[in-house]
Amino acid sequence: MKVLANDGISKSGQEALNKAGFEVLEVNVAQEQLAKYINDQQVSVLLVRSATKVTKEVLDNCPTLKIIGRGGVGMDNIEVEYAKSKGLHVINTPAASSSSVAELVFAHLFSGVRFLHDANRNMPLEGDSNFKKLKQAYAKGAELRGKTLGIIGFGRIGSETAKIALGIGMKVQFVDPVLQETTVTVPFFDGQSVSFSLKSTSLEMLLKSSDFISLHVPAQNSYLIGKKEFDLMKPGVGIVNAARGGVLDEVALVDALESGKVAFAGLDVFETEPNPEIRILMHPDISLTPHIGASTAEAQDRIGLELASQIITIFN
Repeated sequence: MKVLANDGISKSGQEALNKAGFEVLEVNVAQEQLAKYINDQQVSVLLVRSATKVTKEVLDNCPTLKIIGRGGVGMDNIEVEYAKSKGLHVINTPAASSSSVAELVFAHLFSGVRFLHDANRNMPLEGDSNFKKLKQAYAKGAELRGKTLGIIGFGRIGSETAKIALGIGMKVQFVDPVLQETTVTVPFFDGQSVSFSLKSTSLEMLLKSSDFISLHVPAQNSYLIGKKEFDLMKPGVGIVNAARGGVLDEVALVDALESGKVAFAGLDVFETEPNPEIRILMHPDISLTPHIGASTAEAQDRIGLELASQIITIFN
C-alpha cells in the first residue's frame, strides 16, 4: 500500500506508517504531473499540506486513491465534498498545530509592539552609523500585559492563543459564530493550572474595545475585516492574521496603517499567496512570515503521527 506525502511528512509519521506496512513516497510531484504519478505508482493515500491542490481532475483520474489527508486544519485546497461523494476518506489534523500557530501569533505581537520587524531590517544597514537615531526611533514600545486581546474565531487555535494571552496577563475577549461561553484552562510547567470563564461578545464591541486583534477563522467568501471594520477599531490597534489569506482586505489594511488607525500588523497568510503584493512586503509596519504557523518540529511530529494513526485505523 503506497502513501504519497507530496508536501512532506515527519520522520515519526513515516516510521509509524512503515511499521504498519505502508510504503511512503516522500517526493514533491508538480501539480500538473500529480495524477500521472499517482496512477503510475498506484498510490492509495495522498497526503498534502497547503501547497498541493486536490482538484476534481485529480480525483476523477486517480481510481486507486482511497484516502486524502491534509496535514493541518483548513482544507480549502481539497475538493472535500466531491472526494467524499466518490467514496474517499478525507482526513486532517485539526489539533496538532494549534499551539504552534498560537505561538506565532505572539511572535508577531511582540515583534509589533517593540518594532522588531523593522529594527531587524534597519540595524544591519544603519546600526553602525545611526545607532542613536535607531534607538530613538524604536524607543516608544508598549507592553502586552494588561492590554485587551480580541480573538475572532474561538476554535482550537483561538483557544490556544487565549491561553498564552491570559498567561502573560492580558484580558481576552472573543467572538465566535457558535460558541457563546467557554472555560479556558491555562496549564503551567509544574502541573498547576488556572481556569478562566469567558463569554463571547459582538464583533462590533470586540473591534471597538480591543488593543490587539487576532483572526482565527476559515477561508471566507468575502472580507471579514475591511474598511468598515477598521473604522470601528481603536486608534493604534495591532492586528494579526495567521488564519487564511482573503479574510482581511490588504488594501484597507495599508490605508489603515498609513492613517495611523492601525499601529502594526502581523501577516502569516496573504491574499495573493504565494505571491504577496510588494506593497505589503515592503511596508515598515507589517511583520511578515511565509505561512509558517504550523512549521515547528513539534507540530510536524504531531501532524505526522496523527495522520499515520488515522490512516492505519481506516485500513484496519
